[in-house]
Amino acid sequence: MTEYYEAYGTVIAILLAGIALVAIAFLLGRIVSPKREYGRYGEKPIAFESGIDPVGFGWAQTNIRYYMFAFMFVIFDVETLFVFPWANYLESAGPDQGFVLGVMLVFLFFVTVTLPYELKKGVLKWV
Repeated sequence: MTEYYEAYGTVIAILLAGIALVAIAFLLGRIVSPKREYGRYGEKPIAFESGIDPVGFGWAQTNIRYYMFAFMFVIFDVETLFVFPWANYLESAGPDQGFVLGVMLVFLFFVTVTLPYELKKGVLKWV
């Protein structure tokens, strides 16, 4: 029975060590970081983008094409994420190999239909 509680003691010790390390990191950051005083309208509250001073207003419309490319990347990335484990499982599927192959072919069909559809709609044209 004592071994059972010793396992909990190990978990609690690791949790306390993790909390202590985070607290120490925050404390060291507060101690070591430079302290600068800025006025009410100093440079500190200015937005900062890639090392360039901001020009114009902070709110700007973003073209929808950026979101479409990101969405397409996610679709094909998830497809890759599913295909590799499926290929490993297909080898050991045994009598269900035909069904497993059919399911993946249906999935790949729906994913690959999206690319010609996006080409037809003109989403991939960069202007």
